[in-house]
Amino acid sequence: MNVTTEQLFTEARTHNVWLDEPVSDEQLRQLYDLLKWGPTSANCSPMRVIFCKSPEAKAKLVPLMDPGNREKTGKAPVTAIIGMDMAFYDQLPKLFPHTDARPWFAGKEAKIAETAFRNSSLQGAYLMLAARVIGLDCGPMSGFDAAGVDAAFWAGTTVKTNFVCSLGHGDSTRLFPRSPRLTFEEACSIA
Repeated sequence: MNVTTEQLFTEARTHNVWLDEPVSDEQLRQLYDLLKWGPTSANCSPMRVIFCKSPEAKAKLVPLMDPGNREKTGKAPVTAIIGMDMAFYDQLPKLFPHTDARPWFAGKEAKIAETAFRNSSLQGAYLMLAARVIGLDCGPMSGFDAAGVDAAFWAGTTVKTNFVCSLGHGDSTRLFPRSPRLTFEEACSIA
């Protein structure tokens, strides 16, 4: 793969309008097989994903989105629900075999919540970068009924929703002008 910084960052855009081009299950597997290598603390890997592609899945998800996000979610070829497994530490004997890390988290609700949120957010960002590597565009969103999504998609599990991200081939002719970013001086300091 010959990936450029433009493809990943400077020319990549958040898409809201999608071309009528499918995303294959193989592409989603390829996407996951890339993103899973991104680092998380203690290799905890709390992200879980449901890729909503079917009309049935979309029919459950779209009404749970905020009104401004419904149409673009319904028309996207795929919308990924990025979840965080609140029992991620049960996988640590497999994922972090160097030491017994499970006791670092078991029974410590605040530490579990903080670690699951931080690291599933990191993995969600890796998902978007992996999507761009394989030629897909992304449309991440926060506007949705999290409790409703949890009930509709994660019921009976230890997973809670972090955010959602539509995936597909964006319609570049429908992008609005790029929003500005903070300068180094506005956002950073060197100590």
